[in-house]
This record gives sequence, C-alpha cells and structure tokens, in this order.
Amino acid sequence: MRNLTITIDEEVARWARMRAATEGTSVSRLVGRLLREHMAQEHSYRAAMKRDLARGPLPLKSAGTYPARDEIYDRPVLRGH
Repeated sequence: MRNLTITIDEEVARWARMRAATEGTSVSRLVGRLLREHMAQEHSYRAAMKRDLARGPLPLKSAGTYPARDEIYDRPVLRGH
C-alpha cells in the first residue's frame, strides 16, 4: 500500500470521520474503499461501452418502410377529436 496526502474541505472531512466511525473503520480505509469502488465502476463502464461499440451500428428498423409523416400525425388524438 502507498501513503497519500490529500486536502479536503472541513465539511467533507467531518462527513468522512463520521462515516468511518459508523462503519468501524479508519478514514484512510474508507477513502481507499470509495476510490476502489469508483475505479471499478469506471472500468466496468468502459468495458461495457467498448463491447457495445464493437457491435457496430444497429438498424433502426428491421424490415419494411417507415410510415409517412402524415400517417404518423393524422390521428384523432392529435386533431383534438
């Protein structure tokens, strides 16, 4: 493990001390866990994005033609009837 010095606002420090006490751990371990969780989420997000982008573009519609604009908007609910 590495030592790291950080500077934080007093309000954040107060929250961290209370949260660490609630969890029965030190502020150092709390911050380490929070950073590790954030790092894991970022890795997971990047991996998911990479998998999704690797699939390539998906067609908007699998078969047939799109309805004309008039067909879409010519509905009684939109005409107020």
